[in-house]
Amino acid sequence: MKLVWATLFAMLPLAEAAPKPFDLQAHRGGRGLAPENTLAAFARALSLGVTTLEMDLGVTADGVLVVSHDPELNPDLTRDAQGRWLERPGPPLVQIPYALLSTYDVGRLRTGTPYAGRYPEQAAADGQRIPRLADVFALAGKALNSAVRFNVEIKSDPRKKVPTLAPETFAEAVVRVIREHRMESRTLVQSFDWRALRHLRQVAPDIALACLTVQRPGDDNVEAWQPGAPVTLGGLDVDTFGGSVAKVVQAAGCAVWSPNALDLVPAAVAEAHSLGLSVVPWTVNDPHQMEALIGHGVDGLITDRPDRLRDVMKARGLALPPATPVQP
Repeated sequence: MKLVWATLFAMLPLAEAAPKPFDLQAHRGGRGLAPENTLAAFARALSLGVTTLEMDLGVTADGVLVVSHDPELNPDLTRDAQGRWLERPGPPLVQIPYALLSTYDVGRLRTGTPYAGRYPEQAAADGQRIPRLADVFALAGKALNSAVRFNVEIKSDPRKKVPTLAPETFAEAVVRVIREHRMESRTLVQSFDWRALRHLRQVAPDIALACLTVQRPGDDNVEAWQPGAPVTLGGLDVDTFGGSVAKVVQAAGCAVWSPNALDLVPAAVAEAHSLGLSVVPWTVNDPHQMEALIGHGVDGLITDRPDRLRDVMKARGLALPPATPVQP
């Protein structure tokens, strides 16, 4: 009888693994809807329902890991304690103690700037401060959301002159906070500066990585078919991989490839998948482009407009991440 059951069991088709849910990432918390990289934005995204909160990181003069895209204060979105708009960029975050940094208001865009013109539907939230990464983790807990993931970007760039931490030191600071809050399994670390990613792979092999790439005129961290290896790739040279960005991403130890959406072609998606990589392009706000990229088989999208992407996903019959309403 045992032999009969074993034979019957062997004849049954193997159960297919459940497909991964499509990754809806709210870029800077969804800056098309709320002030970027603020608790107001992350609360809006959690209340709407997203798979991943995407954000940028900086480090203050006293070593506090904060959520900010710019390595220095941005006058397009920063007011001082008296409510006055900054007249010029700066100072660098790495030169500002956290207590002082927390006095600045980043809760609205400055009227009349090109930046404000790009996001006319962003709802102001006066009084928002530059949060710590720890504050974002706590907000997800407040929302009772134990499933949402965090995609955190190390904002170091050897091509820019604004001072930041050395990439290795920066990476270790990020690992320290992730471990303090036991978020290793829910956090993805990304960067255009692969020096930080390659160091993080050595010190924290249990934390997943995403390799960011851009190959636009005047902004190219890959430098295909140019002499030598670019400093941005941490010693790797795409040319030694036949110009395949997917292969150099795999060599860097990343599980996810996040290219500029304008650089992506269907064949590259297929190649990345054949190498075991997930493909999550940035930053996609147009529903027609969302439709096209989903049709090409991408695994997720990073967007300023998570509301639009939810609509596209719903129309295509994709599972939607649950809403977990919360106040910042």
